[in-house]
Amino acid sequence: MQVYKKILVTIDCSPVDDTILKHVSLLALQNKAKIYLLHVVHSHTLDQDRAMREKAEATLTSYRASLQEQGVDVTVLIRGGEPEKEILKEIEENDYDLVAMATHGHTFFGDFLYGSVSDILKHKINVPLLLIKSDR
Repeated sequence: MQVYKKILVTIDCSPVDDTILKHVSLLALQNKAKIYLLHVVHSHTLDQDRAMREKAEATLTSYRASLQEQGVDVTVLIRGGEPEKEILKEIEENDYDLVAMATHGHTFFGDFLYGSVSDILKHKINVPLLLIKSDR
């Protein structure tokens, strides 16, 4: 039985990505699911946007190649804007069976100060949300 067909994985182009990709690649293989890697570029200037997009494209291209070598079907999505808004929009516009992301393990004060995309998502989506705490 195929539980998941389309898995959205939020990527922040940092070492915590490894944590979620290892887990989700196994889920995708077990379920013959397609993975959608989503990164949202959150920039304040055109130069910053250009640099961050270049880094995201290189990082996600590498992730896609690695997952494809394992036999996983992968699509890369890069958006610009506020991360929580763009992720919510992507979820609303597509039929994902699972949303997966690694968490940074902020303290309550850190979440309060910086906000928490995972906290926003868990209150606003109707799709299962897989959160895996990174050890990095």
